[in-house]
Amino acid sequence: MHSRTVFVISDGTGITAETFGTALMTQFDIKPRIVRIPFVDTVDKAHQAVRQINHTFDIEGKKPIVFSTLVNQEVVGVINEQCKGLLMDMFGTFVKPLEEELGLKSQHRVGRFSDISQSKEYLDRMEAINYTLAHDDGQTNHDLQGAEVILLGVSRSGKTPTSLYLAMQFGLKVANYPLIPEDFERKKLPPALEPHRKKLFGLTIDPIRLSEIRNERRPGSKYASLQNCRYEVHEAEAMMRRAGVSWLSTTTKSIEEISTTILQEVLPHRLGVGIHG
Repeated sequence: MHSRTVFVISDGTGITAETFGTALMTQFDIKPRIVRIPFVDTVDKAHQAVRQINHTFDIEGKKPIVFSTLVNQEVVGVINEQCKGLLMDMFGTFVKPLEEELGLKSQHRVGRFSDISQSKEYLDRMEAINYTLAHDDGQTNHDLQGAEVILLGVSRSGKTPTSLYLAMQFGLKVANYPLIPEDFERKKLPPALEPHRKKLFGLTIDPIRLSEIRNERRPGSKYASLQNCRYEVHEAEAMMRRAGVSWLSTTTKSIEEISTTILQEVLPHRLGVGIHG
């Protein structure tokens, strides 16, 4: 059961506000219900959003928390005056001090974040995501030289979500490659990866946690058994050690921590240049 409803209101997609709001809510030991209301760019839509927020307040008896990135002052006025939630106006909080410090007036344009879709950075990110999806789980060896990072590890060790995070957040072309029993028998890296050792980074995981994850997908199988998971993890770590490949355990780390470590090891110059939208 959720302990508080959180509304995210934006005149665009609301993704920026949701990301920021979610990051703030993780600082508190509650399980929020996130409701995103995008494209609130008219007074009529603002009234509709207010009705939804106030209805939630009436039912739950608790103030909903409302994160907003609205810029139209008429729309903001409706929310400010009629909303029964706790309003967290992100633009109101940050834009005014920035205007004072920069000596500039903000453009207060609705959907300003959508401008990023026309930028080279955005197009590069889309290309990186397409590349990463095409090179997920060793689907193809074609154009591995185009990868900026190649992740390897046993099945279900976190390679796919980490690859996609690196592509989406940093615009990196990432391939990921599963280590399988045939590799362990040869006691060598997959041949396709040998020419790209400098790009390699390994992910490992606690065998008990790996068994739990695999049992969710294939319960009771040899693939998911603790004995097999222990074998695969041991062999994968030994192989990476022999090959001189850096690696870390994903067991207790967030995807942000994993990705930062990978960048520090493989592409330190890319730290701090994530693409945001």
